[in-house]
Amino acid sequence: MTDSTPFNDTVEAARTGGDVEQPYAELGLRDDEYRRIREILGRRPTDAELAMYSVMWSEHCSYKSSKVHLRYFGETTTDEMKRNLLAGIGENAGVIDVGDGNAVTFKVESHNHPSYVEPYQGAATGVGGIVRDIMAMGARPVAVMDQLRFGPADAPDTQRVLPGVVAGVGGYGNSLGLPNIGGETVFDASYAGNPLVNALCVGTLRSEDLKLAFASGEGNRVILFGSRTGLDGIGGVSVLASDTFEDGAERKLPAVQVGDPFAEKVLIECCLELYAADVVVGIQDLGGAGLSCATAELAAAGDGGMHVVLDNVHLRAEGMTAAEILSSESQERMMAVVTPDNVDAFMEICARWDVTASDIGEVTGGTNLVIEHRGEIVVDAPPGSMADDGPVYDRPWEVPADQAALNAEPALDRPATADDLRRTVLDLAASPALCSRAAITEQYDRYVRGNTVLAKDADAGVLRVDEETGRGIAVATDASGRYTRLDPETGARLALAEAYRNVAVTGATPVAVSNCLNFGSPEDPGVMWQFRNAVHGLADGCAELGIPVTGGNVSFYNQTGDEPILPTPVIAVLGTIDDVATRIPQQVPAGEFDLVLAGALTRDELGGSIWQQVAHDTLAGMPPGVDLDDEKRLAAALSALRGTVAAAHDLSEGGLSQGLVELAVQSGQGLTVNPMLALDRSVTGTEGEQAFTGLFSETATRVLLAVTPGRRDAVLDTLREHHIDGVWVGRTGTVDATGEPELRISTNAVPDPDRGFDDRASRNGDGVEFALPLAELRSAWEGTLPRLFSHAVGANSVVE
Repeated sequence: MTDSTPFNDTVEAARTGGDVEQPYAELGLRDDEYRRIREILGRRPTDAELAMYSVMWSEHCSYKSSKVHLRYFGETTTDEMKRNLLAGIGENAGVIDVGDGNAVTFKVESHNHPSYVEPYQGAATGVGGIVRDIMAMGARPVAVMDQLRFGPADAPDTQRVLPGVVAGVGGYGNSLGLPNIGGETVFDASYAGNPLVNALCVGTLRSEDLKLAFASGEGNRVILFGSRTGLDGIGGVSVLASDTFEDGAERKLPAVQVGDPFAEKVLIECCLELYAADVVVGIQDLGGAGLSCATAELAAAGDGGMHVVLDNVHLRAEGMTAAEILSSESQERMMAVVTPDNVDAFMEICARWDVTASDIGEVTGGTNLVIEHRGEIVVDAPPGSMADDGPVYDRPWEVPADQAALNAEPALDRPATADDLRRTVLDLAASPALCSRAAITEQYDRYVRGNTVLAKDADAGVLRVDEETGRGIAVATDASGRYTRLDPETGARLALAEAYRNVAVTGATPVAVSNCLNFGSPEDPGVMWQFRNAVHGLADGCAELGIPVTGGNVSFYNQTGDEPILPTPVIAVLGTIDDVATRIPQQVPAGEFDLVLAGALTRDELGGSIWQQVAHDTLAGMPPGVDLDDEKRLAAALSALRGTVAAAHDLSEGGLSQGLVELAVQSGQGLTVNPMLALDRSVTGTEGEQAFTGLFSETATRVLLAVTPGRRDAVLDTLREHHIDGVWVGRTGTVDATGEPELRISTNAVPDPDRGFDDRASRNGDGVEFALPLAELRSAWEGTLPRLFSHAVGANSVVE
């Protein structure tokens, strides 16, 4: 505190100093929360204690509005689901045993608000923070992914935010030498003013090398190592950076952290050597709430108290108060608990990597977290009251007033002629909703470290984790705010199903889930209804699939004014594969192959669809249904088909139409398809109307397979054995009269066991037929983002 502070900011003064007015409301604390802090302490809090409670009891750190619902994950997780779970909910990241002594850790977190304020650093430090979560488990980070959401692609603010965010994700991840193996970029008006930047990291370790966050063993030392602590990031998870907190001080405190990926790269290698030397008892990364969180959580998880001396913290700014030191979110910092006899070895390893390390305290036999600054005690509090026993709110929830009207089936004109259908295929492919993201993803390094098996143009990223056996993992992330707005429970299940299916189409077996739940204000009963139902949909869905939720993140208050974002539960699914050499490719090789649509038959399901968004700029109706038992059977069938099918591609947003566009363009192959062949019996109407449904419906649980003709019957037999429908709907290798590849849609084309897939049958000439040259498709699909962001995407000036 400065000399102008009206009271002496020590615990002793707080015990005797009477009723001094404190700016708790400016720090985000409610009246009753402040009263509870005083009851816990038996006195008024010091400035440092008030700072710690405000950040530890913030929504970001305490989950005070979500805990009551998140408990449902534990209630629905069975022992069988946890059989390979080494660390789960409550740890820095989930850890799964993947066999042969190998383990994998993964987690996804948000950095939404900082990325709007300062896009480059917000996104960069979001990547840095999730990487440190993985490091804290004793793992080597091996890959990252990102889930990004922005306002309309042509909106001025999107033009500002997107280039900086993309540059931040790529700049930090590329500098760390971590491949970016996938993700998603979505545009919707609801995210204008509140973009979502969710980052995932995956790491590998030997099972016996798992590390956990706890401070145990009286006399053990507490060591802070990594970058120096400064004034950046104060207020990152609360409103600490308020003028009133310093009684009129004019210091400007940036709320967005500043990252240094090269410092983090060195920190990674330093941590791995510390783990190999077995000199770490417990470890915690410093992310949200900085030292406040690290000290409180380590002490709360341990078997005693902790004494910390802030004068020993290595700083990069002069005159920092205890509250500022404790609440700074400066990046690239870790905290370890080390036995006294290992301190010298710990310090030597840090020095070898030129990583600054400071012995700042010790584990005590007491019960409180005691923090000293400038020779006086400024914090003396039970750490559990900060880390574990914060407020829990069972906030009111109710169906939004407009929900019934939103779910009413809209009367929308549907294209039915060949020309209109042709134009619709192109319009969807060229729309910001579905166009190629290459202009974004080409800024990321996908193959550094040499273990990336699939990343570009793939439904899931695939990595090799054991070079001797070829054992690998597949990871996919998905979400649909549109579906979740229409029906939160079904929307969450659909996001889970799509991520699960994207892993399955590689031939991998899905084994675990992480999540990042992005919603509006929890003080809005309609938002809490969305959140509750989405959590229940995800938890019940995981129970049906038999895979555990290993951890996650909740991000509330995502809204502009009174308008919340679309409820956006981002779901990450991790899968395992015994040999990555047997994975199923997504692109079709040269030659002629039969196309088989495997999974559910196509129903008329266009509520919340991309066609609805692009053609009518609306959101209405009900989302597609999803049967997770069918998803399990389809995944098992795909695993059994490794080595039998030439390629597999999930069908989701944009339906069969977009799946065909991507398959054709990415493979450089022409295709002929009859979209009516895989329709459910419930779909009726003219051939044009049925063709429309077959092309643009977003029925779940569908995968397009490319099969050599000689193996087609065996593939159909395998699908039947797994109780999965399989329909021969087309073939590859289609060219026009000049020999150029084209996508040909024909309701006259029929499969013939003797002649192959015959598109010459006319059936009286009353069918629907049209063709799209591959060059035209490529131009439509690939040209949109470069045109919209030519001023920034890929340019060196993007971070300026």
